Amino acid sequence: MFRVIRDWFHRYFSDVEAVLLFFILILGFSLVIFTGNFLTPVLASLVFAYLLESPVDCLQRWNIPRLAAVLIVFLGFLSILLLSILVLLPLIWKQFISLFNEIPNMVMKGEEALKGLSQHYPNYFSEEQVKELVSSLVSDARNWGKVVITASLSSIVSIITWVVYLILMPFLVFFFLKDKDALLNWVSGLLPHKRGVLQKVASEVNEQIGNYLRGKVTEIIIVSLATYIVFWIFDLNYSALLAAQVGLSVLIPYIGIVVATIPVIIVSFIQWGWSPQFGYFMLVYSILQELDALILVPLLFSEAVNLHPVAIVVATLFFGGIWGIWGVFFAIPLATLIKAVINAWPRTAKAH
Repeated sequence: MFRVIRDWFHRYFSDVEAVLLFFILILGFSLVIFTGNFLTPVLASLVFAYLLESPVDCLQRWNIPRLAAVLIVFLGFLSILLLSILVLLPLIWKQFISLFNEIPNMVMKGEEALKGLSQHYPNYFSEEQVKELVSSLVSDARNWGKVVITASLSSIVSIITWVVYLILMPFLVFFFLKDKDALLNWVSGLLPHKRGVLQKVASEVNEQIGNYLRGKVTEIIIVSLATYIVFWIFDLNYSALLAAQVGLSVLIPYIGIVVATIPVIIVSFIQWGWSPQFGYFMLVYSILQELDALILVPLLFSEAVNLHPVAIVVATLFFGGIWGIWGVFFAIPLATLIKAVINAWPRTAKAH
């Protein structure tokens, strides 16, 4: 047994670069796990700076000086951020409060619709089954309301924290973009000169994760806007709120869209009931989801990560359980990092 362990260790850790890569990974994950809560604005700013680097490079290719390109891109980023804070978030919050206040009426309408099931389909739904279902729904709605109220009362500190983050992040993003070369040179100076494996991993991860993050942000924007337009045309209640959660649902592969569709079905059914309008709406909504899955995703992610669906689901569950929503967002990039490390890890030939 000891010989097997020794041979395995010799095969995978006899190379100096393998040991270097191992300690860098341990240090990186330790920093995120133990200081992630404190460094949230820094990590988020790094992500935004990473995404904005692409348009900066594009402007530089048009012979625009880097500082001017950084200023142009940063002002555009700041304008979108302010627009989201001043226009989009208040609209979504207003619709959320309206939806919360409407829950008792929605429960009553749902109760009436469910009672009709026992009258129209007595062979499938008995009156007692419907009563039990209605009682369960009412209880769940009350519990959900208590949770929302409790969360709202306990989130004052979180709101203040997010305000501080929103002030810090733009400054950090600007300086990460402006001083990119200086920061990279500083980090490079801390590493040993012999780092071929590390450079190979960094190159592969940079290419694939860059494609993934840019594609995912683009998909969120396109899906949110297209969904909102469809909801607005059909005059669906809480259209901005529902469109936002459908757009964000693409962060969670496979599972997200199923979860996001449930409130869409409930709100549309409460609004229109079993009517042709409800049928037309669900048809158009289904077509929209198919267009996203069959056209938009392949177009955006044709050069992105190549992972098995099982690996994606496992990574989403694992990293989401560790870091919450950030873990869900970065599950695929982190899985890509692990895959790149495994592929590039130096191995010594087996001893015979």
